[in-house]
Amino acid sequence: MVMAISGLCLSSCSKDDDFEANLKEGQEFLEKNSKKEGVKVTKTGLQYEILTEGDGEYPSAYSTVRCHYEGRLINGTVFDSSYKRGEPSEFALNRVIPGWTEGVQLMKEGSKFRFYLPHYLAYGPSGTSGIPPFSTLIFDVELIAIK
Repeated sequence: MVMAISGLCLSSCSKDDDFEANLKEGQEFLEKNSKKEGVKVTKTGLQYEILTEGDGEYPSAYSTVRCHYEGRLINGTVFDSSYKRGEPSEFALNRVIPGWTEGVQLMKEGSKFRFYLPHYLAYGPSGTSGIPPFSTLIFDVELIAIK
């Protein structure tokens, strides 16, 4: 019985250590990234780079947008890509993660930005399929149209 309980503690403690390491790596990445030329940081901690500046309108927090995007972890692992699916996606900005809601509103139609999202603007402590808890995420987003 003691061995079984010890085993549970070890596996539980190991997961907590993984989450803490993930959080720390993300914080260190964002700290270093914020000092790179061309990277802007908002009050919430969202970091972004303008890759291509469009000349269209800005969306609001309640707009539905059509975007091409690729999302990856800071280790480079791609977890989602509309490019790979060969078709842009449509999203209501008030129904996505906070980093998208904030970041896409900074874009004009025709723009392409790179977002660096701290975990609290992404999937936070729960994570989601293919995204571990406390993950800092990178998204390349191309705003094609506001619907």
